Amino acid sequence: MPGLTTRFLVIAVLFVTCLLVSNITAVKLIEVQGYALTGAIVIFPISYIIGDVLTEVYGFAKARLVLWLGFAANLFAVLTFALVGVLPAAGFWDGQEAYDAILGATPRILAASFLAFLVGEFANSYVLARLKVITEGRMLWLRTIGSTIVGQSLDSIVFVFVAFWGILPTEILLGTIMVQAVAKIGYEILATPLTYAVVGWLKRSEGIDHYDRNTRFNPFAVTRLQD
Repeated sequence: MPGLTTRFLVIAVLFVTCLLVSNITAVKLIEVQGYALTGAIVIFPISYIIGDVLTEVYGFAKARLVLWLGFAANLFAVLTFALVGVLPAAGFWDGQEAYDAILGATPRILAASFLAFLVGEFANSYVLARLKVITEGRMLWLRTIGSTIVGQSLDSIVFVFVAFWGILPTEILLGTIMVQAVAKIGYEILATPLTYAVVGWLKRSEGIDHYDRNTRFNPFAVTRLQD
């Protein structure tokens, strides 16, 4: 496939959009059976579904490119929020506290979010790519759900422990991880028919069905646009 197609670019934009919206809505905590979940649960699992689609159709290298684009966009947004937050407010404006509460974040939470994203998303893409080769392209449901179980579990473990270790009791930490992981994995399972439809349409439209048989799975490797 020469270059990047319009369909690929649209999917990449959707991924970045989901990530940015998730990080903003994550400031609201909701309660499920006594455990706290972030508002990002509404949209963040979609980023994993998109990651599955990217890896399944275009391969790990293309997915890696989009993952780093998402990371860079998120970092840019966070730095912009921080910069605007420290600028002097107009004397008649009384929204500084609200701005800081919604768009400001502690370094520890930011570190947890960034690390969890990298670990979870790359694990998800790697597992799906490897399973595709092992299963010779059969059982897409096994690849999408299996990779999500690994990726979302790691994402939840890393975020909750980095963000809240020493703050919340251990039993609450473990319970929160379990609830978050189960909710996100359930999201993926329910979306399986949609994933099948999108993957099938893309493979037919793009004329591509990539297998990562000789791929370098180094997350820091440089991806050439024409690969």
